[in-house]
Amino acid sequence: MKKHLGLFSCLMLLSVAIFAQSPSTILTPVGKQPLSGVSAERLDRIDQMLDQTLADNQVPGLVALIVKDGKIVYHEAKGLADVSSGTKMAKDQIFRIASQSKAITSTAVMMLWEEGKFRLDDPISKYIPEFANPQILVGFRYGDSSYSTRPSPREITIRHLITHTSGIGYGMIDGNEQMKMIYQKAGIVDLFTTEPVKIGDNIKKLAKLPLHHEPGTKYTYSEGLDVLGYFIEVVSGMPFDEFLQTRIFDPMGMKNTGFYLNEAQGKKLVTIHRKVNNKWEAFPVTFYDPDYPKTGAKTFFSGGAGLSSTAEDYAKFLQMYLNGGSYNGTRFLSPTTIKAIMSNQVGDLLGNGGKDYGLAFGLVDENGVAQGGIGSLGTFDWGGYFNTQYFADPVTNTIGILMKQTQGGTGDESGWKFRQMVFAAIE
Repeated sequence: MKKHLGLFSCLMLLSVAIFAQSPSTILTPVGKQPLSGVSAERLDRIDQMLDQTLADNQVPGLVALIVKDGKIVYHEAKGLADVSSGTKMAKDQIFRIASQSKAITSTAVMMLWEEGKFRLDDPISKYIPEFANPQILVGFRYGDSSYSTRPSPREITIRHLITHTSGIGYGMIDGNEQMKMIYQKAGIVDLFTTEPVKIGDNIKKLAKLPLHHEPGTKYTYSEGLDVLGYFIEVVSGMPFDEFLQTRIFDPMGMKNTGFYLNEAQGKKLVTIHRKVNNKWEAFPVTFYDPDYPKTGAKTFFSGGAGLSSTAEDYAKFLQMYLNGGSYNGTRFLSPTTIKAIMSNQVGDLLGNGGKDYGLAFGLVDENGVAQGGIGSLGTFDWGGYFNTQYFADPVTNTIGILMKQTQGGTGDESGWKFRQMVFAAIE
C-alpha cells in the first residue's frame, strides 16, 4: 500500500471530520452578496478562458458551474447546444454524462450495503449465479474469434466490480482488440442502445465471457458498474431505473437526471458534435445511436454509462458527499460509509500518477497534491465519454463541473485549464 499506517489513520480521521461538514447545506445561488472564499477577479479570468475556448473553435458550446461552501458562485452557459439549428446553450441543458453514471450507481450499491444486504467481498455469483467459475483468456484465434481460457483461482467480488479490478472488459472501447472481438461476437451491449435490450439478459451473457486477468490483480476499466446495475435489481427487488429515481433522484431534487428523457427534456438534450474541416456537425450513428436518451425502446439501463443530467443536478449529487451523506433533508449515506468510499481501494494498481481509486471516484493522493492544480488531498473526480467532467474538494468545499458534448479530436484544452484555474481562485 502507498500510505504508511500512521499517516493513513490520520487521514481517515481527518476525512470523517471533513465529510461531516454542514449536513443541511443545499445549493443556493450567491446572488448579489459579496463572494466569500473565492476571488471574483479569478472567476472572471475563468469566464474569459471559456469565452476564448469558443472563440478558438475548440468546442461549440458548454455549461460550467462552480460551487464554494454550498453556494453557486459561477454558472454560465456559452455557445450553441445545436449548431445546425443555431440553438443557444442554456444553463439547464441536459447532457449525456456517460461514465459519470458510475458514481451514482456506486452510491446506490453502498446504500444497499448500509442496509446489510451483502458484504463487499461477497462473490457476485452469490447473487448472479452465471458468474460462477470465471475463466481467464489465454489464447485467441483472429480467424474465427475463438479463444481458450484457464480457470480463475478466485471469484469476482462486488468490491472488484466497483473498483474496476474484476478483469471484465469493456467491449467496443476496450484497449484489447481480442476482447473487443469476443464481446462483439457475443452481442454484448457496452454502453447504451435504442434496441429492446434488458440489462439482465446482457449481464448474463457477459458473465460467460473470459476475463482479462485474475480478479483483484490489476486495474482494468470495465463494465463492472453495468453488472452492479443488474445486481441492484436483484438485491433490491426493484427495476434499476426505479431504484435510482425513488431513492436518489427524487429526494435529492435531481429533476432532469435519468436514463431516458420525456418529450420536454428531449428538447433540452445537447447535440453531440464532431469537428470536420474545422466545422461542427452532428455526430453520426456508429456502434451507438447518439439519440439513445430520447428515442428507441428505452429498456436498457447502463449503470456504467447510461445516464443524462444537468450541471446543477450533478452538483447536488456531489454536494451530498461534501455534506457527509445528506442533502435536501434526506440522509443517503453515513459519514462512516463515505470514509470507506473515499479510501484507496486498489493499492498501487494505478501506479504513481497522483491518483487512487475508491468505491465510487478517482481520488487525488499526495503525489497529485504535489503536482498542483488538481485539488487537495482526497479531491474526488471523474468524467464522461462525451467530454463532461467534475471534481469536488472536501478540504476547500469546492465543486467544479464542466459539461460539453463532443467526440473526436477538437483541440479542446478547457478541461485541464478549468480545473487548474478553479483551484487558483480559492482564497
